[in-house]
Amino acid sequence: NTSECEKYACCPLPPYLEDSGCVIEEDDSAGRPLRDVCFHLLKLYSDRSYELDQLLDPRSVTSDPLDFRLSWHLWEVLRALNYTYLSQQSWGVLNTSYAAQLESEGLWEWAVFVMLHEPDTQ
Repeated sequence: NTSECEKYACCPLPPYLEDSGCVIEEDDSAGRPLRDVCFHLLKLYSDRSYELDQLLDPRSVTSDPLDFRLSWHLWEVLRALNYTYLSQQSWGVLNTSYAAQLESEGLWEWAVFVMLHEPDTQ
C-alpha cells in the first residue's frame, strides 16, 4: 500500500531483465507486467486458482518468446500435481509450439512424443 515513489524493492523481473533496473515491462498482448517464473510459482502456491497462462509464458524465463522448453516441462509437472485448469487452446498451443521447436532442431522423434500429450486427438 505504498505509493510509486515509496517502493522499496524492484518487481520480480525475469532473469534476462534483472540488470535493466527497476522497470516494469508490460506484456503487449494482455497488458500484464512480466514477472519471473519463480514469482508465478509462489503465487500459484498461495492461490491454487492462479492463472497458469502467466506462469507458462516463455517470456517469464527467456527473452525468446518462441522457446517453449521450460514452459512445456513445467506444465507436465503441474499436470502431475493435478493443476489441470489450463484451457485446451493454451494446452494445444504449448504442445504444438514445443513440438515445432523440436522438429526445427531435427528432433522429430521428440516432437512426436510431445504431440502424444495433445488433449485433442483430432
